[in-house]
Amino acid sequence: MEGNIYSRLQTKIIVLTLLVTFTPLLLLGVIIYRQFADMYIDKIREQIRNRSENQATSLDLFLKERTAILGAIADTHSFQTMTNEDNLARKLVVMNLRAGAFVDLGVIDHTGQQLAYVGPYELTGKNYYEQAWFGEVMSKGLYISDVYMGFRKLPHFIIAIRRQENQKSWILRATIDPDIFSRIVQAAHIGRTGNAYLVNEEGFLQSKPRFGGNVLDKAPVDVSLFGKQTIVFEQPGADSRKLLLAGAWLKNKDWLLVISIDAESEMAPLFATRNTQVVIISLGIVAIILTTVFTTRLMIRQLVRTETRMQELNAQLVQSDKLAALGKLAAGVAHEINNPLAVILQKTGWMQDLLDEEEFRKSENFQEFRTSVAKIEEHVERARKVVHNMLGYARRMEPRLEDVDINQTINQTIDILENFARTNTIDIQADLMDNVPIIAGDQAQMQQVILNLISNAIDAIGKEGTVSVKSRADDSEIRLIIADTGPGIPENMQKKIFDPFFTTKSSGKGTGLGLWISYNIIEKLGGNLSLRSHAGQGAEFTITLPIVRPEKK
Repeated sequence: MEGNIYSRLQTKIIVLTLLVTFTPLLLLGVIIYRQFADMYIDKIREQIRNRSENQATSLDLFLKERTAILGAIADTHSFQTMTNEDNLARKLVVMNLRAGAFVDLGVIDHTGQQLAYVGPYELTGKNYYEQAWFGEVMSKGLYISDVYMGFRKLPHFIIAIRRQENQKSWILRATIDPDIFSRIVQAAHIGRTGNAYLVNEEGFLQSKPRFGGNVLDKAPVDVSLFGKQTIVFEQPGADSRKLLLAGAWLKNKDWLLVISIDAESEMAPLFATRNTQVVIISLGIVAIILTTVFTTRLMIRQLVRTETRMQELNAQLVQSDKLAALGKLAAGVAHEINNPLAVILQKTGWMQDLLDEEEFRKSENFQEFRTSVAKIEEHVERARKVVHNMLGYARRMEPRLEDVDINQTINQTIDILENFARTNTIDIQADLMDNVPIIAGDQAQMQQVILNLISNAIDAIGKEGTVSVKSRADDSEIRLIIADTGPGIPENMQKKIFDPFFTTKSSGKGTGLGLWISYNIIEKLGGNLSLRSHAGQGAEFTITLPIVRPEKK
């Protein structure tokens, strides 16, 4: 019935839409093309602007990390330690292990004399007093230089930090690998025609562009056109093709990251659309029909999905009501049963006292009487546990602490499920560690958790598979690992797996409460229940319990 309603609604929407759109087809084609063209250009502009901002942030982070590492080395080591080249070499190795991209490391005194150096160049003993960067770092305390040639006659830039020690200043200087830095810059390019490079305030290249030019060449852009905010503008290229440029200034250094793309090349799909406009108009009726049918069906499918979701929510509400009713029922049953159980237990105590009297001890059936009283007490205690478990399912009760043998609980649970597993050709394998300590816990609730996890594993496998149950222990905790060879749980569902009413089983086969209750039981016992799974590779649940000795319970 609902299918017929949605089918009629879909037909009405398609007919009305086509009647409205057929007449203004030509005008609509022009408007759509213009809007699409504007949107496409805006998209390219936004893309290049975002790329320049994000990559500038990455470069800032790159420089900030290296500066922080260099500063940490300078702040935590004395001048005497750093002038030892063996120590300096070890520091360079550590810095490259932590962050990388450091070429060399040098220590320079307040006169500009390099007293210690480790690196691939012969720079020991060089005096940097006349170098521009030396004065900057002495006055500012921290300086990231522009790319320059220096004594090594190769383009490079350095990070230098001044430290004050015993009223004298010294400098720790590191050279950044220009190849690594250039690769980070060039990673910002977009498409086949994209280019990316850094420019300083004087307009000289600080990194090698992807196309044309070298470091320290004059940049092909006017730096003065870029303000402090990221901007995008057009500029004629070398072959009179229109270029789109975006520029973003780094925060930690007065460098401009410039990203450029060939606008005409990037807009080729738009031009192809324009050239085929006549064909599109000729086939417009067909295109509109197809589009209308597609969008209408998409909308109807969304309505159907929404309706289905509402039905699922209603089912969850019904289930919640059932659970509330179960809680009331369990509370009433527990009250009605606990009272006679208490009377029975009281009478068995009285009977036990009678058996201790001399006249009963002489009876031929004395041992049978004593055994019968013990059996009555045992089954009364079993009934009390059943009542406790009923309340524990309906409402989250505090666990009853008793001596719990985890391995024994696992074996008992496997015995319960083994026949069911065997009928489905599923092998339950137990790998239990010897001498797992006895802990204080609630055996009935622990058995409920293990039973639930193994049952879920069997349901997940369906037919022919393996469920493995392991127990492990160390000085502080016990771990139970229950794994299966089923289809696994998709990553997008794993965060919800312990939520109430959430289930991966088909409708009608699961309440979505088992894992939620299990999680809360383990949490009440001071432990943790976690999941590890990959789609197609099974699922693994791990229970971690603290070792609470029975004498401490």
